[in-house]
Amino acid sequence: MAKRPISSDLVGLRFQPREFSWTEKDTILYALGVGARPENDLDFIYEGKGPKVLPTYSVIAGGVGLAGMMTEIEMRLEMLLHGEQSVELFRPLPPKATISVESRVSEVWDKEKAAVLGVESVGRDADGDLFKTHATLFVRGAGGFGGERGPSTAGKNVPPGRAPDLTVEDVTRPEQGAIYRLSGDRNPIHIDPDFAKLGGFERPFVHGLCTYGFVGRAALKTLCGNDPAKFRSLEGRFANQVYFGDTIVTKIWKTAPGEAVVQGETGEGNVVLSQARVTFAN
Repeated sequence: MAKRPISSDLVGLRFQPREFSWTEKDTILYALGVGARPENDLDFIYEGKGPKVLPTYSVIAGGVGLAGMMTEIEMRLEMLLHGEQSVELFRPLPPKATISVESRVSEVWDKEKAAVLGVESVGRDADGDLFKTHATLFVRGAGGFGGERGPSTAGKNVPPGRAPDLTVEDVTRPEQGAIYRLSGDRNPIHIDPDFAKLGGFERPFVHGLCTYGFVGRAALKTLCGNDPAKFRSLEGRFANQVYFGDTIVTKIWKTAPGEAVVQGETGEGNVVLSQARVTFAN
């Protein structure tokens, strides 16, 4: 089947519902991929503890919508960057499940030198909705098709002008990308130096969703006491690359009951996850 060209007409396009299954092995592997370690995160990486499931694992299950978009719409893999990501949890994710994921194209914007495509996915099991995800892809070189530019997000979730209430530092390891990709995102730009250079990058870099998982794990620990039942949502924009060996610094500002503005930075102060916000149960 011929792929569809990028255009505004794609908005509302629905993909066939897909079945997605996972086991405790998958959730443990994901937790390791986003930096979980035995000394601090045993509940998430040991089946003797359940295991608990990191709420951001929903990006893996919801990622079948992204897969559907890449399968049916024309885009070059080496030109893709993850733009934004959000997750909303309705219940804690179980350590093993089989769900149905329904996805649709939520927006298409023409940035002239690039196109932005959004996809929304809802995952359901026999008991109803589990989660909703929203993601955008930034497709370099695919703009200029005559669509609308889209709204500005300037001023969204700006950190207050004071020191953060909470700060968490985590070091990414040289093998971080090699582990994270086993959860499903096999884009070689994150492991193959030659492919990374083909995409215009100096070397492979950390998956944006891996960085997102580091930040989500830090928020879960500090705001929810590592209780997934208290985690409601996380949204953010990928602002820059993290390279293997970099430290990810998660800064958190409590702004209202059950809400916090979050920012992910490298140890050098480069913002890598911006316009981010967490909601949680008090």
